[in-house]
Amino acid sequence: MSISAAQVKQLRDMTGAGMMDCKAALAETNGDMEAAVDWLRAKGIAKADKKAGRTAAEGLIGVAGDATNAVVVEVNSETDFVARAEGFQTIVRNVAKVALEVGGETEAVAAAKYPGSDKSVVDAIKDAVGTIGENLSFRRSAKLSVSSGAVATYVHNAVADNLGKLGVLVAVETTGNADAARAFGKQVAMHVAATNPLALTAEEVDPAAVAREKAIFTEQARESGKPDNVIEKMIEGRMRKFYEEVVLLKQAFVLNPDVTVEAALKAAEKEIGAPAKVTGFLRFALGEGIEKEETDFAAEVAAAVKK
Repeated sequence: MSISAAQVKQLRDMTGAGMMDCKAALAETNGDMEAAVDWLRAKGIAKADKKAGRTAAEGLIGVAGDATNAVVVEVNSETDFVARAEGFQTIVRNVAKVALEVGGETEAVAAAKYPGSDKSVVDAIKDAVGTIGENLSFRRSAKLSVSSGAVATYVHNAVADNLGKLGVLVAVETTGNADAARAFGKQVAMHVAATNPLALTAEEVDPAAVAREKAIFTEQARESGKPDNVIEKMIEGRMRKFYEEVVLLKQAFVLNPDVTVEAALKAAEKEIGAPAKVTGFLRFALGEGIEKEETDFAAEVAAAVKK
């Protein structure tokens, strides 16, 4: 099949590999972009797949919490200029407040009454479009709770209290000092913001992601030409390293890379005064998963001149 220059560019942006390598990968995989990424990784040309392009959605991530609960929400706008306006920030705070009250599920929050209004959150946001002058939307929300302990919140590069472009929740279950648990939870939340782990434990990693990594490592190991028993040990070692990179409790703690997050938690139990367990985390990055429509500004200007 014919491989277009646009496909080659997309794969190059995703992997950082050279153009000829990208073209070869696409030819080998019949233009399948994900398979081409894996082909490059297996050949050692690309270290990891990266998401192509940047996200389109502007807006804000908001967090809110009480003693044993916390929520994170995302509300989108068309421009960052609007996201920095007080009116829009008030909307995001109110949506977070509603989420904390009704349980955090996106559909329940969307249908709940907006503060000071008889309208739902979704309808109130639609009404705000006319006032603010941009398309606005409530995208998602989620909640974490503990029976005892604390749910810590963290907003990276906050533009206002509890508002920013990246929000994290970390739940720490314990019968010990809740304030100490929250303080440690915030440190872990900062870690999650920086490392973006796939799961809390190895058992919770998506089986499809595990199978994909194992397939890549297997092909890489076989290309070494070593005996099967050596290849098996190589694969085991690389999978162990994979889990250390993507599992929160197995990761090197950003605040002290000499220990894992799990070991840091154990050490924090002295301050907390009782056994403690991280039971969950949530990480919302603004616009993640929404592809940005890229435009050629020079071409737009040229086309306008010709009209």
